[in-house]
Amino acid sequence: MHLYNFPLSRTVKLVGLLLADAVMLVAALSLSFGLLGGDFGAQSQLFQAYLAAAVAFSLLVFMRMGVYRALVLYLGLQFVFQLLKAVTFATCLVAAACFLSLPPEALDYSLFPIFWMLALLFTGGSRFLVKAMTQALIQNFRPKEPVIIYGAGSSGMQLLVALQSGDQYLPVAFVDDSHRMIGSTVHGIRVYSPKSLYELIETWSARQILLAIPSATHAERKEIINRLEHLPVHVKTVPDLFDMVSGKVEVHEVREIDIEDLLGRDIVPPSQRLLGACITGKSVLVTGAGGSIGSELCRQIINVNPARLVLLDSSEFGLYEIENELRKRLGTREQSTEEANEGAARIEIVALLGSVCNRGHMENLIETFRIETIYHAAAYKQVPMVEKNIFEGVSNNVFGTLVAAQAARKHGVSNFVLISTDKAVRPTNYMGATKRLAEQVLQAMAQGGGSTKFSMVRFGNVLGSSGSVVPLFRRQISAGGPVTVTHPEVTRYFMTVQEAAELVIQAGSMATGGDVFVLDMHEPIRIVDLARKMIHLMGYDVRDGNTYRGDIAIEYTGLRPGEKLREELMIGESVTGTEHPKILRAEEETLGWERLETLLARLEQACGEFDLEEIQFVLKEAVDGFDPKEEVIDPLWNTQHDPALPQQENVTRLFKK
Repeated sequence: MHLYNFPLSRTVKLVGLLLADAVMLVAALSLSFGLLGGDFGAQSQLFQAYLAAAVAFSLLVFMRMGVYRALVLYLGLQFVFQLLKAVTFATCLVAAACFLSLPPEALDYSLFPIFWMLALLFTGGSRFLVKAMTQALIQNFRPKEPVIIYGAGSSGMQLLVALQSGDQYLPVAFVDDSHRMIGSTVHGIRVYSPKSLYELIETWSARQILLAIPSATHAERKEIINRLEHLPVHVKTVPDLFDMVSGKVEVHEVREIDIEDLLGRDIVPPSQRLLGACITGKSVLVTGAGGSIGSELCRQIINVNPARLVLLDSSEFGLYEIENELRKRLGTREQSTEEANEGAARIEIVALLGSVCNRGHMENLIETFRIETIYHAAAYKQVPMVEKNIFEGVSNNVFGTLVAAQAARKHGVSNFVLISTDKAVRPTNYMGATKRLAEQVLQAMAQGGGSTKFSMVRFGNVLGSSGSVVPLFRRQISAGGPVTVTHPEVTRYFMTVQEAAELVIQAGSMATGGDVFVLDMHEPIRIVDLARKMIHLMGYDVRDGNTYRGDIAIEYTGLRPGEKLREELMIGESVTGTEHPKILRAEEETLGWERLETLLARLEQACGEFDLEEIQFVLKEAVDGFDPKEEVIDPLWNTQHDPALPQQENVTRLFKK
């Protein structure tokens, strides 16, 4: 129990405050008369009765204006305004009592401003004194951790007030880049230049810096974080304070630095026209809806008000999680219909278990729910896992895409968007090869005409996905290390999952048929640099391998099977812009349907016969640049296949036109 949670009823506390304010107001009146050379006690009984009535009515005014609803420990600027109005009204009541009970010539008008100031000082000052004493008691019994707040703007001030009212952090200094703010004092806390940070850390033994700069761009935040990286502190940030109730920040709301702040990518605001073109008022299907990309697509899609959103996934848990989340979101929007778009609550959510390789299931659901747009995110994307499960990788990534695309064309789906990957460009692994072959399936089908516009969107790693290195690094650092990196020179493109999903939706709206859209990923990042930055920002030093200094070691584990040092986004050099600055359109050569149909038939037969050598031959013929470097370690392929064992049965002719 906190020290300020006294076991008193609300009524007892209210009576106590009323009595205290009555004493304060009477004391203010007495002192006012004394300062003017008069004696309050020597006045007539009628005058004293009128003033007593004025004090009593003043207390009622205090109650009416909400003075007693404010908790002493959380008094702030809003309470000061309330008290100013209440004391001003009380002064008017005292003035009325004086005019009614005293002749004009006996009245000294300077009494009223003196009473106003004294009443404000006594009633307000006593409360803030109690607040300061309570906070001091709490701090003595539960010492707070000294922290420095970076940003002395409105958000920083709100954060300061909230932290001072809490019981974990003690703000000791502000740091701000604005020369106007440096040297000033905010709520008793001095504002310093960023150049003073090291000295402040040493003086106050601060081990945390809290960023309170929600209005800064990602590029500006990255510049600030780069300056803080080498300081011996743990850098954290806070969410948008304007969304918090009463400006109070709880401990769990102070969180780690967003990884997008480390990237410094400023997101281009999405075009609402492009977002809604293939979604608003339509029946939309997302395959792989329980995965990282698929689930984020679903979150973005319901914001654009489809008529129906169908979720398809073979993972029961993933499907359950995203369905529950979406229904909760829609339920919240139903309860605040004034803030929601008209008709938002009428979105139909349908969750279906199933595989995209099941032709009957795919055709049935597309026909039943009159699907108009498909976002095909169902795929196996983890390179090492697909290297050890090649048949399933080929089956799901290639034939799953083929089945879904043929079902879409058969039932007149307007738009089919494939979620692809940078690993499909000159792949060295089976996952990338299967994704490139899936792209070629759509390109060949687009050449054959039809009402369905097939397109694919290619991009690199997404932060926050199930296979992202960021949460892995964070867990490893929290556990004391080591942080594992495959190779000191390995680089990757990164993008937040939210930005990727927005761009995928917008790219699909610009499709004309067979389009290969490539997202602008900016410059690639060295993974070891990302690891070092995260270690520093979490308040640790990188351990030197020779002297064993520092806290967290970085270990190199070697490239995994099929892994590249550097990824690419485009196969050729022919690329054009689109109406969106972060979406490019690549012009790439592809196979015709007749040639592709033959290769798919061979690939299907090879999968059925567990013939790895033939699968490799087919992928090499179909995918330009495919050159697997590692020996396959799939336990099925490394076991001598017994011809007596049943072959993989094909439920349907996957490659039929």
